[in-house]
Amino acid sequence: MVTLTVTDTGVQAVGPDTATAVVTADGWSADDPSHELPRAAVDSVGGVTTGLKLLPGVIRLRRLDSKTECKLAAPVEGTVQLPAAPYLLCVEGAVTIFIRFDGEVTMTDAGGNPLLSFSDHRRVTVGVGDRSERPENVTVSQTPEGVATALSVMSAGHLTATPDRSRPEMRASPPRIEFGSVTTIPDNVAARSPESAVVFELPPSLDYLVPASSLAHYLGAEVRIADGADVSPTLRTATLEHEFEPNPRYQSAVASLLRRVFLLDCLVRGADSNGRDVAEMELLDEVGLDADSLSRSDIDERLEAYLDAPFAEISNRLPDWHLSMYVSPSYDRVRTLPYLLQNVPNIFLPEAKPLGTDERLSRSLDDFYRADNTAADEETVGNTRATETVPGVNPVKPVLGSGRVHGWLADGVPIDVFKSIPSAYEHRARYPTNSQSLSVVAVLNDRQMTDEYTDAARIYESAPSELDLDVTVKKRTTRAELAAVFESHHDLVHYIGHCDASGLRCTDGGLAITDLEASNAQTFVLNACGSYYEGLELVEKGSVAGAVTFDKVLDRHAARVGTTFVRLLINGFCLERALALARRRIIMGKDYTVVGDGTHLLREPNIPVPAVATVTENDDGSFRVVYDTNSPRTIGDSYASPFPDDERSHLRGSDCRTDLSADDLADFLARADMPVIYDGDIHWSGDLHRELD
Repeated sequence: MVTLTVTDTGVQAVGPDTATAVVTADGWSADDPSHELPRAAVDSVGGVTTGLKLLPGVIRLRRLDSKTECKLAAPVEGTVQLPAAPYLLCVEGAVTIFIRFDGEVTMTDAGGNPLLSFSDHRRVTVGVGDRSERPENVTVSQTPEGVATALSVMSAGHLTATPDRSRPEMRASPPRIEFGSVTTIPDNVAARSPESAVVFELPPSLDYLVPASSLAHYLGAEVRIADGADVSPTLRTATLEHEFEPNPRYQSAVASLLRRVFLLDCLVRGADSNGRDVAEMELLDEVGLDADSLSRSDIDERLEAYLDAPFAEISNRLPDWHLSMYVSPSYDRVRTLPYLLQNVPNIFLPEAKPLGTDERLSRSLDDFYRADNTAADEETVGNTRATETVPGVNPVKPVLGSGRVHGWLADGVPIDVFKSIPSAYEHRARYPTNSQSLSVVAVLNDRQMTDEYTDAARIYESAPSELDLDVTVKKRTTRAELAAVFESHHDLVHYIGHCDASGLRCTDGGLAITDLEASNAQTFVLNACGSYYEGLELVEKGSVAGAVTFDKVLDRHAARVGTTFVRLLINGFCLERALALARRRIIMGKDYTVVGDGTHLLREPNIPVPAVATVTENDDGSFRVVYDTNSPRTIGDSYASPFPDDERSHLRGSDCRTDLSADDLADFLARADMPVIYDGDIHWSGDLHRELD
């Protein structure tokens, strides 16, 4: 939790690991807070001062007597004079700062920091909002009515009711759900989820409640159970009644409406985190929506306007949805919903079909050649990472809805999606993603697999110093030694060896993960044949997620996937995105999957979301470069184009592209530090620059 403390020079935000000066004050005199702040403020202090210097960031200044709002970005240009009025100022950054004051104010720039100057000593209240602060748990009955009550207060995690709730920094964790005989909604949850003008009326079935959860959470809707099982799901406001068809079309329609409302909120709010307008804003004119008016409208009014707009005319020019989760309609899975909702996923009911004997090979080949991989692997024979028998896995083929990343929170062994379980999300809170150093253990349990070990060691050793990797190497471990590795606290365990029915192969036999007391490895790579069930057990025992295999894998293939995966992982890619890129390197990429929370980050990257570039040569000898920063965790964020001919920002999930000459491409690759897809394979930008030079 972040709290505020008063210092000799102003106000400081103090978190679990750091303290940051958020307001420097001129002659600050402490006093009790004298103004009411938004519900997103988790702590506040009061004082009297003649001026304040703020941290850089997007500044939103609201005049409270007229509800008008202006938006500024640091550095402030020139001098901004504001007349006497009650004001609320918000500065969005790592934490959100609220400043409430009355009277005239002058805003200028002070070395890149916004400076507020008052004509006299002014009473000021400073507050802080913290996305990591989670409301208390709610307790409801294990009934459809109880679930409806819980979903109605999930919006307690929102830090604003404006279109800014589409920003990832304005969505905090919703309250967790517990089941009990007495319904309990804690005061801090009730205060942060006021009575809603949007009502979502549903049949008394989890088949309707579970898919509704993400839309209800984003809208801040009150969820009600209708009388009778044959009623149609209906979304209502004071002047609107929007009826959905029953399942199975219902869940797709809900997902479609969530995308419409969310993305139009992104366009209405307009600016990125540096105050620049996003390129997609111009689409509002095509559908007749007025950003200025809607930015001051309540959610029910925005919902009505968005439903009236011809969204289909611009839909294909907006990002595909970032994440879809397939969640069993059971009370056990309902308890996991709050962990998912902060990322605003589509929620679908799970449906799967049997996977034919040859279909996994066929799908792997399709993906491999669809990627234009002209470097087709000739090594289709060779040593495998199986000693004897490999634990049998019978994958199923999920029926997928819309989305770029897919996760399976249901029974069965799915292909093409990450397989998660409730404990993955419960364990996630144990591992902070902003730790200064990463503890990595590489385990080599077979001398013949030195290729992967050598390449991985090179990656770890050459990692930038700011990544601060603490790497330990273990070779030919006993079962007790390998158990100690998993039971000790590490951020990544990279196992290179064999797996069979007895477990992970050691010098004295197989280590069955079921024999561990616990797993304290945050993430892992079990680069061995048929390691799926061992990886799933690691997540049950305490890990968050890891990469595993379904079946036998060729040694050289495993080395390519394993080394690429860990390089992407330590550079800020989430597990699912890292593995999706890494398995492009081999024909049998479908033999690899992620178990646990595939959206998990080993660490917060130095930039908001790491990017991938795809380079293809044009007929005239120039090169088309497509720059993509998709992420399943930061929907609603935006990014600046890296190309000099495009000075705009773009919504996360929309790519930007340009054509470069050979010389300009060389300059781009020399400056970049990112994976690049070229000629069907994955390269690091610096390596590709040297290859093409």
